[in-house]
Amino acid sequence: MKSRHLAVALVLGLCSIAAAPASAQLAPPNAAGVSIGHLHINASDVDAQVRFWTAVGGKIVQREKLTMVQFPGIYVLLRKQDSSGGTVGSTVNHFGFYVRDFDATVAKWQAAGLTWERANNPTLGQGFLTGPDSLRIEIYENKSIATPMQMHHIHLMVADPPQAQQWYAQNFGAAAGKRAQYDVANVPGTEITLGKAATPQAPTKGRSLDHIGFEVKNIDAFVAKLQAAGIKTDAAIRNSANASGLRIVFVTDPWGTEIEITEGLGATPAVAP
Repeated sequence: MKSRHLAVALVLGLCSIAAAPASAQLAPPNAAGVSIGHLHINASDVDAQVRFWTAVGGKIVQREKLTMVQFPGIYVLLRKQDSSGGTVGSTVNHFGFYVRDFDATVAKWQAAGLTWERANNPTLGQGFLTGPDSLRIEIYENKSIATPMQMHHIHLMVADPPQAQQWYAQNFGAAAGKRAQYDVANVPGTEITLGKAATPQAPTKGRSLDHIGFEVKNIDAFVAKLQAAGIKTDAAIRNSANASGLRIVFVTDPWGTEIEITEGLGATPAVAP
């Protein structure tokens, strides 16, 4: 009888493990306790954004009031709100993903009717998608990634790229580097690519990509360090009104990129691929 009960318990235990949600998709944090967390989209039509991101290859995750699109390394959050313009012309000009099989992926997107622009070099696995609300999304081929698609970069346009690189290094623990002609600041989960803007760019707040988000460990200590460095927050750290277990605060970088700092976004159960 004991062995029968043990067998039943073992089966139930295995079933509960199989039913448990997968682990979160964000990268482990750097020494400063930071990883990229999300990109927040102002959507004139949330359903249109959902259709687009599903066709691109994301998985929809609903965390209470938050509608999120899951990709390896990041979440794209969708909020119903009209925007003042697309990404081009703002300090976040575009953001980018790697794909493992460029030709097959692009063929799938074109068959789905997505707006695709091939890069000028026909031998290079590179191009751009245009999403609803004039989102510009760069795509690169990387055959070495473990998943079909993965977050790659956020491309900022700023007056002084080296200064921006230093700012993200000092305040978010980003690792300074170089990619082609660009200064970059790497945080786990993404590269912040820094292009030189010939003219002032619009702040992101209110645009289709309203802000970027960093997930941190110990938000209280992290924000206290930012404030000690003279960085102002929009208000006190608070509990999100949209999802329990999520604490948030906002800062803005010196060039106009709105940044949400979160603690608890990484605890979102992931949808299985």
